[in-house]
Amino acid sequence: MATDHTTEVRTSKRARRRGDVVFAGLSTGAAFTILAALAGVALFLTIEGWPAITAGSDELGEANIILHVWPLLFGTLLAAAIAMLIATPLAVGLALVISHYAPRRLAGPIGALIDLLAAIPSVVYGLWGIQFLAPKMLPIYQWLQENLGFLPFFEGPATTGRTILTASVVLAVMALPIITSISREVFAQTPVLHQEAALALGATRWEMIRLTVFPYGRSGVISAAMLGLGRALGETMAIAMVLSATGVISFNLISNQNPSTIAANIALKFPESTGVHVNVLIFSGLCLFVVTFLVNFAGRWVASRGQVKG
Repeated sequence: MATDHTTEVRTSKRARRRGDVVFAGLSTGAAFTILAALAGVALFLTIEGWPAITAGSDELGEANIILHVWPLLFGTLLAAAIAMLIATPLAVGLALVISHYAPRRLAGPIGALIDLLAAIPSVVYGLWGIQFLAPKMLPIYQWLQENLGFLPFFEGPATTGRTILTASVVLAVMALPIITSISREVFAQTPVLHQEAALALGATRWEMIRLTVFPYGRSGVISAAMLGLGRALGETMAIAMVLSATGVISFNLISNQNPSTIAANIALKFPESTGVHVNVLIFSGLCLFVVTFLVNFAGRWVASRGQVKG
C-alpha cells in the first residue's frame, strides 16, 4: 500500500510539472508573439515612412519632414499634458474616496461607475464634447479672455468652444478611469498596520493618508498617470471631432486656431492622401508610436521600481 501511494504521489508531481512546463511554454510564446507584433509594426512604420524622410521640399510643402511633423507632435503633447493636469488630481481624489472615505456600500458602486467610463466608445466622447461641452465652455473662455487675456494661454479670441482646452478636458475624462482604477488598487494595498499605527499615535485621517498611504502608493500613482498619458496620446476620434485644428504652434488654449494632434491628423487626411503624403502620415504615426512606447515603458519601469516588499 505504501508503494502504491508513493507511486501516485510521484505521478501527480510529474503531471503537475508537465502542466507547469506547458503553461510556461504558452506564456513564453504569447510574450514573444506580442514582441514580434510590436517589432512588425515598428518595421512597417519605418519602411513605409522612410520615403517621407528622403522626400524633397517640393513634395512635402515644407523644408523637411521635421517641420511638418513638429506642429502635430506639439499639439499631441500639449493636449495630453493638459489632460493629465486635469485628470490626475481628480483620479487620485476619487481613488481616495473609494478606498478610504466612502462607506463600503457606496465605494463599490462608485468604483464600478468610474470603471464604466472606460467602456464608452471614443466617438461618443467626441459627440459629447462637440455637442455639449464646447458650447458650455465658450462663456468660460470669454470670461478668461476678458479677465486673464494678458496671459498667453488666454489671449483669445474666444469665438468657439472647439479649442485645445476643450479637447484636453475630453481626454481627461477618457483617461480618468485608468488612473483611478490603478490608484485605487495601490491605495487599498497599503498595510493596515501602518494606517492603524498612525491613527493610534493621534493622526487624523488625512494625516494618516499623507504619512502612510501616499508614500506607499507614490510610484503606483506615477505609473497610473503615465499609463493614462499613453491613453491620451493615442486618442483619435474624440480629438478629430472636437478640435478645430489649423496646424499652428500656439500656447493659446481658447483660440479658434489650434495645433492638431498626430492621431487626429492621420484619421482626417489618410482617406484622401496619395503618394508621398501617405508616407508622411505613416512617418508621423511612427513618431507617435515611439512616444507612446516610451511613455508606457517608463510607466512600467516606475511601477516595477516602486513595488514595496512585504
